[in-house]
Amino acid sequence: MTTPDPAPAPPWLAQRLAAQLLSGPPAEGTAQVAGHLLAVQAQDPRGARLAVRARSRARSATDVDDALTRDRSVVVTWLNRGTLHLVRSEDYWWLHRLTTPQLFTGNARRLAQEGVPPGDAERGAAVIERSLTAEGPLTRAELAERIAKAGVRTQGQAIVHLLVLASLRGIAVRGPMAGREHAYALVRDWLGEPPGSRTAPATFDRDRALAELAARYLAGHGPATERDLAKWAGLPLGDARRGLAAIDGQLADRDDGLADLARRPGPGSGDGRLPPPRLLGAYDPVLLGWASREPVVGPHGKLVAVNGLFRPFAMVAGRAVGTWAMPGGKVALTPFAPLPEADAAALAADAAEVERFLHGPGGPAAG
Repeated sequence: MTTPDPAPAPPWLAQRLAAQLLSGPPAEGTAQVAGHLLAVQAQDPRGARLAVRARSRARSATDVDDALTRDRSVVVTWLNRGTLHLVRSEDYWWLHRLTTPQLFTGNARRLAQEGVPPGDAERGAAVIERSLTAEGPLTRAELAERIAKAGVRTQGQAIVHLLVLASLRGIAVRGPMAGREHAYALVRDWLGEPPGSRTAPATFDRDRALAELAARYLAGHGPATERDLAKWAGLPLGDARRGLAAIDGQLADRDDGLADLARRPGPGSGDGRLPPPRLLGAYDPVLLGWASREPVVGPHGKLVAVNGLFRPFAMVAGRAVGTWAMPGGKVALTPFAPLPEADAAALAADAAEVERFLHGPGGPAAG
């Protein structure tokens, strides 16, 4: 019994995947991918590196680590929906102020659930700031040790939500790599002062930020809906509508109800073709950029994403065709159905590239 061919992909799927840099000319490297997509899901370190690999000319995971550590061109912090994202350092300032205020309530609730009352949370955040000020970048374990010495609970997920609090307050970001671990750095030391703060008090124009958000989102995710933008950014639907209304003059005339830029700056325009067969990592942005991931995962959604965990998967003709893992450092693909010989060969070649990327000059990549 053969598996029936899936329905043809809608034309906008090829456009979205081109906007995602999965077809057409690749970006140069990490900062260019982060700049084009605006924010790359990064709670899985290997997944974030593989997201860069699939969209750029980066040759190894070390290239991503260099952008974090040597160039300081990107950082990782809690943004948008309250999850870790890789962003350009220059985008950190406005995106943090736009998307984090609504996250404090949930953070306070999670701290209380972990047995950290408000007073202890304040002391924990103060310890993080003092420690990073005095000692420079520190790992999670090093910060947990210092917080525990101050009598603040760090067991379970308490340390994570204390670090979230410090990040939401603009105290800390994940900056450099410390060996295979990602260290936290003081924002003002690692990134300097916010743009314009030396010449005038730092102000925040929320309407301007919403317009920037809408334009940058569509550059990396369009065509899309206002609900897609709201879901991705973790903002109210009204904010998404305000942002899109502010850039109405930049939008294309479409008859399918989707919003997209009339002119795409730089990469991301593509040629209308679907991407070649490719292996994508855990939490790849192509699964998290819209209100629904059904166009990519189809009937296999529960095999790719379950209980909030997004597995590495293989994509052929814009659709998920299997999941993969790396037991013993070698890619092992589990297809959902037998693959055509040409597709299987293309995925095997890409698997070899994944292995080279992750185990390149710096050895096995963190995560």
